[in-house]
Amino acid sequence: MIETHKQPETAVLVALITQKQTADQTKEYLDELAFLAETSGVETIKAFTQKLDRPDTRTFVGKGKLEEIQTFLIDNPVDSIIFDDDLTPAQVRNLEAEFKDIKVLDRSLLILNIFSMRAQTAQSRVQVELAQYQYLYPRLTRMWTHLSRQKGGTGMRGPGEKELETDRRIVKDRIAFLKEKLAKIDKQSVTRRKERDRLVRVALVGYTNVGKSTLMRTMAKTDVFAENKLFATVDSTVRKVTLGNIPFLLTDTVGFIRKLPTTLIESFKSTLDEVREADILLHVVDVSHPNFEEQIEVVNSTLADIKAADKPMVLVFNKMDQFVPKDEWTGQLDQDDDDSHEEVVIPVAVRRKTALEYLKKTYLTQKADYVAFISAQTGENVGELRELLYDLVKEKHYQIYPNWLHVPLSESAEYGDGLAG
Repeated sequence: MIETHKQPETAVLVALITQKQTADQTKEYLDELAFLAETSGVETIKAFTQKLDRPDTRTFVGKGKLEEIQTFLIDNPVDSIIFDDDLTPAQVRNLEAEFKDIKVLDRSLLILNIFSMRAQTAQSRVQVELAQYQYLYPRLTRMWTHLSRQKGGTGMRGPGEKELETDRRIVKDRIAFLKEKLAKIDKQSVTRRKERDRLVRVALVGYTNVGKSTLMRTMAKTDVFAENKLFATVDSTVRKVTLGNIPFLLTDTVGFIRKLPTTLIESFKSTLDEVREADILLHVVDVSHPNFEEQIEVVNSTLADIKAADKPMVLVFNKMDQFVPKDEWTGQLDQDDDDSHEEVVIPVAVRRKTALEYLKKTYLTQKADYVAFISAQTGENVGELRELLYDLVKEKHYQIYPNWLHVPLSESAEYGDGLAG
């Protein structure tokens, strides 16, 4: 038998350089869009950019850039064209007319596709499906393919009713059904959370792919799915953990990302309630990412949007094992006093230790009341994070149980590994 391997889908990416988005930012956003495409199983073969004051109302890019893309596609056929910003319904229709059989996607639709692939629980599957229908509803056209079979029966189709109107009614009915179903699931979630009200709750938040699930696995000593892909997990995971004989709940939540579809934020209300109702937030940051500060701002902005920015927070700078310190931080590279001009090679371990000392003295420590620099993958400095978290959990815990008898962290039998679940 001859084995056949399905070729991965291919795509080109399109983004704009505008007054609000520099060339460097656009390049970074395109890199992230390519990573999103890869996570969705799509291979990127080229990226196009154009400098415009604002997106073209008809086709997002200008006429010249549109012709350039079409010329490229003559010799390089692809399955999809992915735009880094949301497209209006009119832009989608016009672009589909221009590119014929090639799929036209925007950033939101790509993210929704990834969420639909990653959703595991009944709740997240309903949430994602609802977000998809809410996204699609204003974009229905006469050429749109039915998401479900047309209903039959008396009164379901009036005389002369157009196909588009039928499509809209089907989607509207489905949205109403999913909202009702999600409301029932939300009530069950609220009941479960109330049952946990007597324990301190700590939530892991952060940009997608910063290592939250890896840190969850390290802290809770349990198997939690972690992968080097965006949105590796979209379901909240809760584990009971004991630190210094004080129990608390640790929750891993969905990662945030710039330009996160508003329909997802609305649909994932119950999941985000885990963040809103947490007592303490661990904001995990990938310190090895070149633009981690912008990612911090994206997360902080999202936390403000969901009214969860006023909680005690530990800013956890993760992936110190991948952090590449600048040579000048060592203060040694330019100190060869002889005339040989030989390059001074400083061991990576020394450079990272120096970098850690440098980072602890910078403005980064002022970005939150509590800051830790760790590597969840290797365990570097995780002990310091445990001690910091212990003090915060203990303070909250004693507000609930004033007479609680506990073993100090330094004397805890579990402290060899830090936590016991």
